[in-house]
Amino acid sequence: MKRILLVFLLLVISRETFSQSDYIPKSSYNKGKFYFYWGWNLTAYSNSDITFKGEDYNFTLNHVVAKDKQSPISFDYINPTRMTIPQYNFRIGYFFHENWNISIGNDHMKYVVFQGQEAEIKGYIRNSETLYDGEYNGEEITIEDGFLAFEHTDGLNYENIEIRHFRTLLQKKEFRLNLTEGIGAGMLLPKTNSTLLGNERNDEFHIAGFGVNAVLALQADYRGGFFIQTEFKGGYLNMPDILTTKFSSDKANQDFFFFQYNIVLGYQFGFKKKKVQLEE
Repeated sequence: MKRILLVFLLLVISRETFSQSDYIPKSSYNKGKFYFYWGWNLTAYSNSDITFKGEDYNFTLNHVVAKDKQSPISFDYINPTRMTIPQYNFRIGYFFHENWNISIGNDHMKYVVFQGQEAEIKGYIRNSETLYDGEYNGEEITIEDGFLAFEHTDGLNYENIEIRHFRTLLQKKEFRLNLTEGIGAGMLLPKTNSTLLGNERNDEFHIAGFGVNAVLALQADYRGGFFIQTEFKGGYLNMPDILTTKFSSDKANQDFFFFQYNIVLGYQFGFKKKKVQLEE
């Protein structure tokens, strides 16, 4: 699918560059308008080194593998009371220039460490009253119940601001095919589901770190209003302050790269200016 979309994009750009006969110049109707969209994402993550620190332990798990967590296809995706449960993307933006807009949004991803995987461990665990007490210097350990379950599944929430460049590739009467690309940055507000060495989890939203990203999107719109958009988005997330257990001294930190494939539906709109009648 990714290769097909890439080939399609290259063909569109080539057509727009080398054959202008069918191109209809677009009118100036972006500047001053707002837009919003809602959609869903598939996400992949790079391997990550995760460090856990507490009063009686300090250890790092190297090259930990994680995946996203897709919800089964159901009415939850369109049910207003449950539509925030699946992995979703929400964004609202403003065109301050015909070809530039600024926006804020939430990328609601989910991050799940594979259970049963072997990981290299370095550090120590003491006084846990479990079989995992000891000194470690690169041994393999199995990530399993009793030792560790680690998920950002109530939201690996990437709250971000982006600036995007927008241009029309093709225009056929009331339909446009548009290309947009941009960069962004923001903060991570996860609600981490973690059970570590038998301790109860911490179940609070918490500002855990920051992220940066880039995005490339292809959009089809009707009359500059309703649109459907496919996005390729990737970036770097760094979380030095993750809550893990009910004890405030227990923290984790990690950083990794992410890649999203998004499908979103949206609408662009503006506000008509009222004419002022001047008194004579």
